Amino acid sequence: MDWQEISGGWVLTPPNPRGIVHFLGGAFIGTAPHITYRWLLEALSQAGYAVIATPFLNTLDHNAIARDVLNRFETILSRLQAKNALGQRYLPIYGIGHSMGCKLHLLIGSLYSVDRVGNILISYNNYPVERAIPFAQQLQLTPTFNLEFTPSPQDTLDLIDTDYQVRRNLIIKFRQDDLDQSYDLLPILEPKFNQMVSMQILPGNHLTPIPMGPDVKWNAGSFFTPLDAVGQWFKQEIYRDLNRLKDEVLRWLNPVNFS
Repeated sequence: MDWQEISGGWVLTPPNPRGIVHFLGGAFIGTAPHITYRWLLEALSQAGYAVIATPFLNTLDHNAIARDVLNRFETILSRLQAKNALGQRYLPIYGIGHSMGCKLHLLIGSLYSVDRVGNILISYNNYPVERAIPFAQQLQLTPTFNLEFTPSPQDTLDLIDTDYQVRRNLIIKFRQDDLDQSYDLLPILEPKFNQMVSMQILPGNHLTPIPMGPDVKWNAGSFFTPLDAVGQWFKQEIYRDLNRLKDEVLRWLNPVNFS
């Protein structure tokens, strides 16, 4: 499966796609999503979804980052449509974010009128600077030097509450995720959109979407040996939670296939 670099983003286009996914990763690891999130994104493409992953560099101005990734997504989408790489029929567009990527999708859906059928928000994170960036507390040299993201965590929640327009949302939280703040987000989205918001709590942790190693292609030889058994067990353990995440994402994107 071949990734294309187009206008500063990374793209996978399967034949006859059924939909488009705009993916945004976490802070720092979101700079190379086609590498850090490769397994998950290629699984989505294999299931028939065109993937547009826009990397970003983290700064204090999250509004500017949201504007930039949206502009690049729309530029990439226009180029793909001009080349007829997506076909002629209408394709639904979904946002998928992990960690800080969730905040960016929420800002996009609050600040701009965008065509989104829905958003999947994995391990939503909205911490202030002093917790999100190592050594940030030491950078606050005087009481008047106020180092914080724009918008701040509370301003972000207020903006979502008043202006967020994407009605269908799936929130995914992992059981061993101490960085997740999905429980702050759920009571804001549920009253706005009622039955259009759902939450899934899955096994795993904050790094589950980013497997810490290659997807080993373990092929048993002519004779199945104890070493083959260990290799297959190792692969299953590493990717068990990631496969569960993939299944939940695909079920939400196309519930007909899982009925």
